[in-house]
Amino acid sequence: MCTDGVNASQLASAVEQIDEAVALCRRWTHRAYHRVDEAEFAKSAKTLKKAQELLDDVRALLDEAGELIEREAEASAGISVKAV
Repeated sequence: MCTDGVNASQLASAVEQIDEAVALCRRWTHRAYHRVDEAEFAKSAKTLKKAQELLDDVRALLDEAGELIEREAEASAGISVKAV
């Protein structure tokens, strides 16, 4: 659905794709964390653990953005866009 010149469906799909990419990065970070933790590289493990947490925060924000896109698209569904 296109509202205010923005195709909300495509935008929501783009946000979903970004989330999937971040999820993959998070899994790789998690694996790396376990490797360095098992090797007793405490500082590296701590840093990777923090990176995991930040990636979790990014995913939460992307989820919120997706919900907001949906709500805002519904709220502006009655608006029509005309070329000038």
